[in-house]
Amino acid sequence: MKVTIQQLAELTGVSPATVSKVIHNYPDVGEETKEKIMQAIKETGYAPKQNTYNKKAKTIGVIYAVGADIKHPFFIDVIDSFAKEIGEDGYNLLFFSSKEETEEATYDYLARCLEVDVAGCIIIGGDEIQHYVKELDQSNIPCIGVDIELTGDSSGYLMSDNKNIGKKVVEHFYLLGHREIAFIGGLSSMTVGLLRKRGFYQAMAEFGLDVQEQWVEYGDFKESSGYEAMKRLLQKQGPLPSALFAAGDLMAIGAIQAIKEHGLSVPEDIAVIGCDDIDLSRYVTPALTTIHQNTQKIGKLAAHMLEDFINGSTGSSSVMVDSDLVIRSSCGNK
Repeated sequence: MKVTIQQLAELTGVSPATVSKVIHNYPDVGEETKEKIMQAIKETGYAPKQNTYNKKAKTIGVIYAVGADIKHPFFIDVIDSFAKEIGEDGYNLLFFSSKEETEEATYDYLARCLEVDVAGCIIIGGDEIQHYVKELDQSNIPCIGVDIELTGDSSGYLMSDNKNIGKKVVEHFYLLGHREIAFIGGLSSMTVGLLRKRGFYQAMAEFGLDVQEQWVEYGDFKESSGYEAMKRLLQKQGPLPSALFAAGDLMAIGAIQAIKEHGLSVPEDIAVIGCDDIDLSRYVTPALTTIHQNTQKIGKLAAHMLEDFINGSTGSSSVMVDSDLVIRSSCGNK
């Protein structure tokens, strides 16, 4: 029976990534550990898996961090743009699947990347950076993060200027005469959720507006969470806000449904602005005013930044991409 890296790891009491590092001659493994692994390799007759891909020069790993929604339109568009741009130079994409976080072997991205000898990786943001993503980020494999902050010497990241998104929304509401503005944010454990929240709070302060904490709720960027968050907000005692900023279009669409079910109208009773400008936003009723994130630009920049790291250039470690307010019917602007 063929021995796997995972079995070698169990036999020697180390992680699969450490076994991979020894196999690929990484220098940061202690001599005692290295000798133990080499002895196990000799005793078991382990033979490295033959790489059926076009070796390091032409394989890019695609990794979704824990909590990232592979089905979200934003990430689909970014990866589509990235694939087209980097594909022009002959690179192929290899998607790494993941299951539950408890299945550690599934999440040992560094070991898997070393095994198939990728040239670099694009990592899609999710919750806080998990151990296995951080290990890959800190390795010498070039990595580019989208909506996730990477700090390794061979890593960089880019995202929309999420703090400025909040300012664009609050400013537009302010110009329309709204002073009582509610907020449905994403998970604060996600970089994007945290930055959009900070942007909203900062913009409210800049315009001399108070954030009413009873009008602040949170979801997970999915439509159902926006619906439930808005229901909670509407059930609270006291006056209702005249406007709502939902930090994601799907949450905004869910919130609009909850507002309608409560017997209120959008935008007459509560104006709504979302964020992402997914295709669905223009077809809901009323059509959703939102922040357009330039997914094509983000994907292309990610491709060029990753190639710079692959080719040995330090490149730019972080890039903020500007976004645009797209005005439709849901905010009440004519």
